[in-house]
Amino acid sequence: MTSSASSTDIWPQLAVDSWQPTRRTLHMWLQIVGKVQLMSSFLVNHWWNASYTVTARGLRTGLMLSPDGRFDAEFDFLADRLVFRTDSGGEATVALEPQSVADFYAATMRALTSLKLDVAIYARPNEVSPAIPFAEDTADASYDADAARTWWRQVLAAERVMSYWRAGFGGMASPAMVFWGSMDLTATRFNGQPAPPHHGGNPPNCPGWVMQEAESQVNAAAGFWPGGSAEGSFYAYLSPAPQGYDTGKVSVGSFDPVLGEWILPYEQVRTSADPQQTLLTFLNETYALGADLGGWDRPRLDINPRRLDSELFDGAHGGSTRPPTL
Repeated sequence: MTSSASSTDIWPQLAVDSWQPTRRTLHMWLQIVGKVQLMSSFLVNHWWNASYTVTARGLRTGLMLSPDGRFDAEFDFLADRLVFRTDSGGEATVALEPQSVADFYAATMRALTSLKLDVAIYARPNEVSPAIPFAEDTADASYDADAARTWWRQVLAAERVMSYWRAGFGGMASPAMVFWGSMDLTATRFNGQPAPPHHGGNPPNCPGWVMQEAESQVNAAAGFWPGGSAEGSFYAYLSPAPQGYDTGKVSVGSFDPVLGEWILPYEQVRTSADPQQTLLTFLNETYALGADLGGWDRPRLDINPRRLDSELFDGAHGGSTRPPTL
């Protein structure tokens, strides 16, 4: 593995080619637990209920439902474990260590059973090909814990900027969250208008109705994916894309006609003089380009994310508190 990650590395380096076996394995592990969440939560618009929240230790599900109570799960990349927790105080863990997808799937099901959580999932992956059933997948068995931690720290750095970007939008907007289908961190803004029926290409082994729900409203999405360039890629797109979106001008990034998305290599962000501002510029400019071409009501939708700083942090509570900044 090629990595320069440490606890103080805000934008760590991780060569995509150096951790592909681990990435494939971890992707399947995330799908297994993500499917548990999918079957144990209410559908929230655009599948937000099935996503992971970025935490100070890794990735966590939302609060899930069982017949007898509530539970959650977290991939703890600092302690190298997956932990399930119940509202009655129960806890079960699965080690994050080299093991096949089949072994991890079996261990996860045993952990759920030990907590008396009966969850049946569609036990094969989506958005990949071939879609080998989890119980039969013995090919992917690599796990480099350092690489997984480094990827999480990349996500952690990107999440801060993407959450700030989300705060500058007054309409419906998703949190910055990790989707297990394609293993990407994403945040999405919506202009409040229904989208035409989705007839675009679907990811492999992904039913059309999944994408119809995901793209049912006009949206501007952005995210980070651990692929596409030497160290991963940031992306941005509008769905549906307005005419001229692919030929517009932005100061960072370029349009990929194959993907139909604007792309900014992670390496370009990491090595820039101000990585956070470089990424924020990419997010703002690609959104503004598409929103203007698409006729979004930007005077209503775009807001100042720091609009209440003076009221909330004016020294009335001792003067030592300061608002978070990028």
